Amino acid sequence: MSFDRLAPHYGWMECLLAGGKLQRMRTRWLPELPIPRRALLAGEGHGRFLIELCRVAPEAEIVCADSSSGMLSAARRRLERHGLSSARVRFERQDFLRSSGIAGHFDLVATHFFLDCFPPAQLAAVIQEIARAAAEKAHWLVADFRTPPRGPARLRARSILALMYGFFRCATRLPARTLTPPDPFLAAEGFQLRSRQTSEWGLLHADWWWRPGRS
Repeated sequence: MSFDRLAPHYGWMECLLAGGKLQRMRTRWLPELPIPRRALLAGEGHGRFLIELCRVAPEAEIVCADSSSGMLSAARRRLERHGLSSARVRFERQDFLRSSGIAGHFDLVATHFFLDCFPPAQLAAVIQEIARAAAEKAHWLVADFRTPPRGPARLRARSILALMYGFFRCATRLPARTLTPPDPFLAAEGFQLRSRQTSEWGLLHADWWWRPGRS
């Protein structure tokens, strides 16, 4: 899987096809979230969430990780265009299907429109690897697609997702063929769903998970 070919075009493609809908999901819980000290943005892509996090948490140490060097370059340029300091941001090329080697104790993890890239076995491994880097009482933000349980909304979502997966499999060699909900894998790592908001007839969701730690 490589998003390098799409990296120069991903920003305008998102704006054209989704407007601000995906960004609203990425940032839904930022105003209510405790300001993090250390944050891991896994599969961050072109850096739209990174910009907003730097604004609300200018003192946080942030690791922006992605397997695509093109996406990391796009995120770095976006940070510069917005006049935000990169002094506390570390850009790392990482494949979370392998041992990442990223130092742990992040009190915030964000995986936005990233976990949908993996089939079940790989998704379990990726979440387990990221969870190892999370602090005992970490918060985990997930913005992504979902399939509503029933009715016309479900049929609409399945049609959209089929087109989306077909395109990304051709363009990036995406390993997933269908969407796998991450919920059971997050729960297996001790995370609990604190809040969820859906939009677009249930096609999109913004989740706030947290790990309460030992009592």
